[in-house]
Amino acid sequence: MRLDKFMSETGRASRKEAALAVRKGLITVNGATVKKADVHIDPDNDEIVFMGERIVYKKYTYIIMNKPCGYVSVTESKTDVPALALLPENLQKIGLFPAGRLDKNTSGLLLLTNDGESAHRLTSPKHHVEKEYAFTVKFPLSKDDAAILESGVELDDGYRTMPCRVILTGEKEGHIILREGKYHQIKRMMQAVHNSITSLSRIRYASLTLDGIGVGEWRYLTEAEEKEITDHR
Repeated sequence: MRLDKFMSETGRASRKEAALAVRKGLITVNGATVKKADVHIDPDNDEIVFMGERIVYKKYTYIIMNKPCGYVSVTESKTDVPALALLPENLQKIGLFPAGRLDKNTSGLLLLTNDGESAHRLTSPKHHVEKEYAFTVKFPLSKDDAAILESGVELDDGYRTMPCRVILTGEKEGHIILREGKYHQIKRMMQAVHNSITSLSRIRYASLTLDGIGVGEWRYLTEAEEKEITDHR
């Protein structure tokens, strides 16, 4: 792999920036200062150091973010601020995208990756990946309402939702666990039982949770978490 491509794919610098860094003598390969940005390196075995920091190559990156309300789950937007803007600049350059979306006014767990195959598997309807949300509603939600939601309800477009699980934690709040993800589904499900969502946050996606991640914060997946979501390979 060319050094400038390596720098770009690890998010440390664009190819143009890598060439400039080489001219300034800021990059070493196995202890030797490189002279050309197009020099070929072995990303798995060579030691590349940029401004005193060793750069470790990973083909794919996986990040959990606790998305605040007001940010959108797209890579670019002319009118809103993408959740990607909450990441450091170097991580905004490596082709990350959301694996599944959260509405602008829904907070919580967002998985960002550049692994298209795993993202497709997680978001594909045929795999029925579980997603858990904490919600509050405008009016008290009864046990009968919860039972109706769990058995499946007809949405405004005639679609009937799959069975789900509803856990009431108060008269106007609870958790809902889905295995599908239609447009504004939970909002529309609550409308089907004559209620409305006042707040919604995704707290679990497959086996991933937000433990220890504050609103607006993020972290890399652990090796165990990476293995769990890529074990289809």
